[in-house]
Amino acid sequence: MDWFQVAFLAVLQGLTEFLPISSSAHLILPSQLFGWTDQGLAFDVGVHIGSLAAVMIYFRQDIGRMIVAWVGSLAGRGKSIDSRLAWYVIWATLPAVIAGFMFNSAIDHYGRSILIIAGTTLIFGALLWWADANRTEVRPLEKITLRDAVIIGLAQAVALIPGTSRSGITITAGLMLGLNRQSAARFSFLLSIPVILGAGLLKGLELAQTGTPDQLTMVLGGTVLAAISAYACIHLFLQWLDKIGMLPFVIYRLLLGFILLGIYFLA
Repeated sequence: MDWFQVAFLAVLQGLTEFLPISSSAHLILPSQLFGWTDQGLAFDVGVHIGSLAAVMIYFRQDIGRMIVAWVGSLAGRGKSIDSRLAWYVIWATLPAVIAGFMFNSAIDHYGRSILIIAGTTLIFGALLWWADANRTEVRPLEKITLRDAVIIGLAQAVALIPGTSRSGITITAGLMLGLNRQSAARFSFLLSIPVILGAGLLKGLELAQTGTPDQLTMVLGGTVLAAISAYACIHLFLQWLDKIGMLPFVIYRLLLGFILLGIYFLA
C-alpha cells in the first residue's frame, strides 16, 4: 500500500467501526472501485488496535468503575449499577462468541458476496429506521436488565453476517427494547470492547502463524489514524445523536446498498 491507501482505509475503519453503517460494506468498496489489493493481516490488526484504543480511552472512566465494581461483586461486596453493567456486557458478548466459533467458516465462505452485503445493508438499515421512528425512549442505561443485555447480545451475533453493522443492529435492538438513543448507543460502544479485542487477538494469532511481512511504519500509521478517527466518531456521534437521530444513517445505508447492487449487477 501507499500512504494514501493507508490513510483512507484507516480512517474508513475508524469511522465505520462505530457508526451504524457497516464497516464490511465500506471495506469492500475500495477494492471494487479502485482495484486495490488486500491490505494485509498486519494492517487489519493495527486498525483493530486503534479502534479498541479509541473506545477504551473515551469510556475510560466508565470502564474503570465497571472493573472495580465487577471485582467487588466477585468478592461478595454487593452489586451496584456499574457491576451489573459489567456483568451484562459479559453476558451480552457470549452469543457472538458462540456464533463465531460455530459459523465463522461458513460466513467467511458464503458471506463475502457483494449481493449479501448489499442485502443486509438495506434490510438492517430499514430496520434501524423503523426502530428509531417507533422508539419509546423510556429507560436510561441504568435501567437496563439482563434480558435486555441478552437480546442485544443475540442481535450482535447476527452482525457476524457482513453488511449488518454491529453498532447498527445493537442500537436497533436497544431502541426496540425501550432504551433511549444515548443509552442504546453507549451500551453498543461498551459492548464493542470485548468484540474488537477478540477480533484483534484472532487476527494477531493468524498473523503470528503466517509471518506476513509488512512495513511497520505504515501499520503504525494506520493504527494511529484509526484511533483518532474512531475517537472523533464516537464523540461526535454521541454529541449529535439526539439532534439528528438515525435517519441520515438510514438514508446513507440505503444509497450504499443500491450502489453495491449496481456494482454486483452491472460490473
